[in-house]
Amino acid sequence: MALVMPDMTKLHPGLKALIALLPAIIIAIPFYLLVYSPATELISKLTTELTKLNDEIATAEKKAAKLPSLKVQQKLAEEEYNKVRRHLPEENEITNLLKQVSDNAIKSGLTVILWEPQPRKNHSSNILYEIPVRVQVKGSYHKLGDFLSSLTALDRIVNTSKIDLGNPTPNGDEALLSISLEERTFSAIPDEKQGKAPGK
Repeated sequence: MALVMPDMTKLHPGLKALIALLPAIIIAIPFYLLVYSPATELISKLTTELTKLNDEIATAEKKAAKLPSLKVQQKLAEEEYNKVRRHLPEENEITNLLKQVSDNAIKSGLTVILWEPQPRKNHSSNILYEIPVRVQVKGSYHKLGDFLSSLTALDRIVNTSKIDLGNPTPNGDEALLSISLEERTFSAIPDEKQGKAPGK
């Protein structure tokens, strides 16, 4: 039986157009599914990654731009630290420093009743030991002022706190006071011991 082709001239114009476009549609659908769509997704993914990388590069460049300024700040901080550290007694100097403070109290005319060093402890910075000393002396307010003034002349840091004045008794032009206070000096913790509990 012979295959009879319909007369194309008698077909509806819309159907003719559909038949003419059919080969293009058959080629376009696999092209879209197999080539265009995956390529579009890949481009979108790569664009997102590129944007993220550009943001990271921009952030890194900003940080790199701050680096010279940060190095200058670090150098200034180290210089300041070393400057302050020169005023901190070494551990082997503590005894001499405390004796010097006691001698200054006597030279100022105060009578030393109690001189009691307390256990050292870590300062909150964890780079210093605090070495407190409980002190009780007897003398006038003026002599106490001389003593405190003499401490400012020391080349080491000595802080005075917890000053308590009481029991005034007349003594010529001045009153003798019972004075209790706390002297506190500091010592740098060796680098290898920083962050650990202080030794005895």
